Amino acid sequence: MTTDAARMLSDVRALTGQVRRDQRRTWVALSVLAAATLVAIPFDLLFMWVRCDDTGCMFGRQGLFYYWPAALLIAYAVIAVSYIRAARDRGVGTRVLPYAITGAVTAVVITAVSLAAAAWFPDNPPFDGGPMPYWWIVLDRLVLPWGLIGLALLVLARLERHLALFWFTVGYLVLVLLVVPTNEGIHVPFVTDPALQLRLSTVLPQLIVAAALLAGAIGFHRARPGQR
Repeated sequence: MTTDAARMLSDVRALTGQVRRDQRRTWVALSVLAAATLVAIPFDLLFMWVRCDDTGCMFGRQGLFYYWPAALLIAYAVIAVSYIRAARDRGVGTRVLPYAITGAVTAVVITAVSLAAAAWFPDNPPFDGGPMPYWWIVLDRLVLPWGLIGLALLVLARLERHLALFWFTVGYLVLVLLVVPTNEGIHVPFVTDPALQLRLSTVLPQLIVAAALLAGAIGFHRARPGQR
């Protein structure tokens, strides 16, 4: 009797794990976030202000405020609906709500950080206008949309108990926080105007982030159950 009960419990756990794997929509989440990152580029260029003089250039990325809060709310709503539909198709529940809430919180954080930066930094440049230490750059990237996307993906990995997504997200955060070059480290050939040079230098990091998310989406889509 004890052996039969243990076998039944093992079967239930195996079935639960299989259902959880079948209803994963990791590739949908990554695809939606990659698309949001690509669409953000023209908004960033359009709403960026740049002021240059003999000492250098200052800039503000107001597109972060105008675009990303609404974009993230829409993106996480689309992702949540995708998970809910997958769960209903299989007649099971889903725990995507905490992930959607995390996404909404990231939109609030971006709004708060953007407003604070717009109000403070133009008249109070950090570090007396000198070069920023790398820890500051890492912190700045963490509260930017692509850093907060990584934190939300960690929540999704925990909800799905998805080890592959966890390690993908760790690699993604390392790429975003430590590897992607800063604006100062990017030079666009044949562009002599410093203001335009600064604007265009913000495009490459966003393209790298979008490419990483899209590559992850393709990989997880191909690794879906039944695709092998």
